[in-house]
Amino acid sequence: MKQLNLVFLWHMHQPDYRDHGAPLKAPGGTQRVGAGAPATTEPGTEFVLPWVYLHAMKDYVDMAGHLERHPQIRCVVNLVPVLLDQIEDYAQQFASGRFRDPLLRMLAMPDLEHIGEADRQVLLATCFRSNQSTMLAPFPQYKRLHDIYLLLTDESEAAYSYLSGAYFSDLLTWYHLAWTGETERRRNPLLAKLMSQGEGYDADDRRQLLQSIGELIAGLIPRWRALAERGQVELSSTPQTHPLAPLMLDFRSARESLPEAPLPFSAAYPGGRSRVLAHIDAARVSHARRFAAPPVGMWPAEGAVSEEFVRHLAAAGCRWIASGEGVLKNSLAASGIADPRAAYRPWRLDQAPGLTLFFRDERLSDLIGFDYAKWHGRDAAQHLVLQLEAILDAAAENETPVVSIILDGENAWEHYPYNGYYFFDDLYGLLAKHPRIRTTTYSTLLTQPTPPVASKLPHLTAGSWVYGTLSTWIGDKAKNRGWDLLCEAKQSCDRVLASGRLDAAQVAAVEAQLAICESSDWFWWFGDYHPSVAVASFDNLYRRNLARLYDLLQLQPPAHLDTPICAGSESASGGTMLRATES
Repeated sequence: MKQLNLVFLWHMHQPDYRDHGAPLKAPGGTQRVGAGAPATTEPGTEFVLPWVYLHAMKDYVDMAGHLERHPQIRCVVNLVPVLLDQIEDYAQQFASGRFRDPLLRMLAMPDLEHIGEADRQVLLATCFRSNQSTMLAPFPQYKRLHDIYLLLTDESEAAYSYLSGAYFSDLLTWYHLAWTGETERRRNPLLAKLMSQGEGYDADDRRQLLQSIGELIAGLIPRWRALAERGQVELSSTPQTHPLAPLMLDFRSARESLPEAPLPFSAAYPGGRSRVLAHIDAARVSHARRFAAPPVGMWPAEGAVSEEFVRHLAAAGCRWIASGEGVLKNSLAASGIADPRAAYRPWRLDQAPGLTLFFRDERLSDLIGFDYAKWHGRDAAQHLVLQLEAILDAAAENETPVVSIILDGENAWEHYPYNGYYFFDDLYGLLAKHPRIRTTTYSTLLTQPTPPVASKLPHLTAGSWVYGTLSTWIGDKAKNRGWDLLCEAKQSCDRVLASGRLDAAQVAAVEAQLAICESSDWFWWFGDYHPSVAVASFDNLYRRNLARLYDLLQLQPPAHLDTPICAGSESASGGTMLRATES
């Protein structure tokens, strides 16, 4: 009987949302001067955006819970080191009771009646920021808080002064309740109690909720470690802060898929090769420290690859990587090959001995990411299984297809009713008992007695999972400006480090800050196809990170870092997710 091997790769990633140069906070939220040079968890490191702990308590917890309920399911879970750093940072905050995230700090406050105007504005600007159709509208008391807010927005700014501490207590509590995972709502009686209560939350309610969140955060990495230790999950990684490595190695790689792509003014990223190697090495060390061994494989940031980058991954000991189907199509087309089933088998590249390449099924991955949220969970699960059966039925008798479904492990689920609980319950349940479909991992495939034979890839065209190109991170005015600012800062870095005037601790702080500036996420958000509010947040934090780098180099930050790079669009609806193809 023919069989299909199905690999889910859930990519868990958030960029570094910390302002490592933020002033210390005194009790009550007022600023206190005197922050020193930043370590990863320095008390003066303020979280600017809350997405790490919110996704942790909703999505990373739920994704673990789905697997724990279905122990027959196997998958790959890709944990980016910079995400794990921040989860551990939050765990330390809960352990110490000293919160450097403004929302958690206010959730811990015994009195919300007398918070300052700045804190009130933070709550109003933040605590309705979610998918309103699935995370606000289903809860009448939470929706009522939003209706009151909308009523006041038509009045003068002074109208917000009518909002009481009781309003902010309910708002802050409901926001965190809306961001809890469905598996946790079914397990934790406290959440059921608070959601049933609906209003009138006091300091003790908030304290209990805060404690529950802390327990989830502290237990998250151990849960994933336990799933890996029992063989249900393969944990993989990504270079340290999720850098766009092909571009750091050579801006011209963008033109392999888009020959006319405009490039930054800077000819190249200074010292890009050594920086890419540093990111790879740091990720392997980080992974080994947390999970007892380096990762066998990696999902490169954004699935972005080039021949040079893949050679470095192979030389570092990586045994497998994955990328987008568009990259495979472009690579085969460059050699005059058209093969509609090419993504259903592994590939090898002579320039990267010992490394196997797998490619994402764009259609199936996008069905989960964008379409199935609108379906009934059982219908969506059955439809996906039918698609897999069709792939298997079309295979030759001696062929065992390998299908890779790869997407973010957090961003899609808020579009699903109940955070995708029923979809996963039905899908994993159907797959667990399917006689011809086997869920597995890449390491399992490569180490089985008869591993799948990898086809030779004559050439690898540089690209990513988005459109098969690198255009999401380079090629327009704002993105290229972002690269030029980074190149300028890196040149200053190189000069100062070469001078020898910084001691070892200062050098380490500089290198850590540089790695943050090299994340791909800053360039993702530059563009007029993203909402202005989101663009402004990332633009500001990117420029603050660059300014912090100059501070650590003991240099005056350039004045042009005060100028925004990109405005975004008031009418745009894009964001954390894009389809793999433009059609």
